[in-house]
Amino acid sequence: MSAIVVFGAGGRAGRAVVREARERGHRVTAVVRDPAAHVFPEESRGLEPDEVVAGDVTDADAIARIAAGHDVAVNAAADLAVPPMEFFPAAARALLGGLERAGVLRLIAVGLATGLRTASGTLLIDTPGYPQEYREFCLGHAAGDAVLREAATPLDWLVISPSGDFDHDGARTGRYRVAPADAGSRISYADLAVAVLDEVERPRHHRVHLGVEQA
Repeated sequence: MSAIVVFGAGGRAGRAVVREARERGHRVTAVVRDPAAHVFPEESRGLEPDEVVAGDVTDADAIARIAAGHDVAVNAAADLAVPPMEFFPAAARALLGGLERAGVLRLIAVGLATGLRTASGTLLIDTPGYPQEYREFCLGHAAGDAVLREAATPLDWLVISPSGDFDHDGARTGRYRVAPADAGSRISYADLAVAVLDEVERPRHHRVHLGVEQA
């Protein structure tokens, strides 16, 4: 059993990771903005985190305090009230500093497919016809990933994202495969969480951005 701290545990990806981790018997600390206002969905009854705490993923001191005593951190946090080019790099820098101080040396971050390359080597966001209305958010996410890639750190990090997008109504199948970026690819939140927990339990990928899709 591992002790896992999940930042951004209130979002759909974060909730799915918490549920999958509890299903597998891991101890989970869920980090949200306001624990008093947070309610886990009905399908998670009996699989709630062991602890729910307030925390700011851009605050290295808070990360160091909350993450102490854990084996692995998962980050699925976003803050739409802050410009993406500010939030995601700040979160990456805070995680690098805070987790190292806490002695947590494995980080799995939930990313976006737009920062992945297609089979032909083109970034998904730059492929002809790809929707651009959320470009600023996507580029902010990519800037956070770049902070991880460029850091001289002992932190063993991994970014996992859909190869294309989430199947928002998809159920858990327990199956997925690694794949390059593809705008038509889909995976459920629950199966992305399966991929995350597989990497928690049996780390196979290191310091890369990994795309996964429904198998």
